[in-house]
Order: sequence, then C-alpha cells, then structure tokens
Amino acid sequence: MDVIRAAGGVVVADGKVVIVHRPKYDDWSFPKGKLDEGETFEEAALREVEEETGLTCALGEFLGEVQYHLESGDRKVVRFWKMRVISGSIEDREPTSEVDRTEWVESDAAPDRLSYSIDAALLAQVVG
Repeated sequence: MDVIRAAGGVVVADGKVVIVHRPKYDDWSFPKGKLDEGETFEEAALREVEEETGLTCALGEFLGEVQYHLESGDRKVVRFWKMRVISGSIEDREPTSEVDRTEWVESDAAPDRLSYSIDAALLAQVVG
C-alpha cells in the first residue's frame, strides 16, 4: 500500500470560496492535487490551485491534513491551506478533462454544493 501525498487550498474572497467540478468523479470539492517529485506540500498547494482555478494565490493559515483510503487500497494524505488571491480570474481558465468547471460560491451556500463532508469541515474552519 502506497501513501499518496497531495495538497490544496480553500480560496476565499469577499465572503465567497472557490470550488471545482471534476467530471471523472462528478463531484464538487476544493482544488487539490498530488505533489510532483521534489515538491513541498506548500508548493504543490499553490501550483494545483493555480492549475485548477486560474488564480495565483498566497498561502494563509494551515488548515490541517485529511487522510482517506482509495479504492486501490492506497492511503491519500492531503494538506490544505486557506488562500487569498493575488492575481488571475477563474473566467480566464480553460476547462480540462480534470476540472471542467470552477465557481465562486457564497460561503454559506458552499456546504450544500460540496460533495464531501470533509470539505465542509474545512470550510467551517475558514468561515466559522
């Protein structure tokens, strides 16, 4: 059994958060992805958020680590940070097969849009 390391972010601005839709799983979650070789969790979080949202961000508060098992039996470890936007726009990002939609949603509406309770728990840390 392998451990897959990943990182992501909860991007917040003006009472809204960014969520992404992954067509492969037909789910809504926060942007995240696997670390590249030699990459730190922090570097991966910033890169993955930019790739999946089109937003260049700055790291804020570390929100913690979530772990779960994949169907393969591997364990996935994902670290998340609160992030603020430095530049970019989700409207400028082209859809991909990995993430086909990116949306800003009101923080209070986001728990109903997120597919996983673990993401809603992360959001609660950010917005109270």
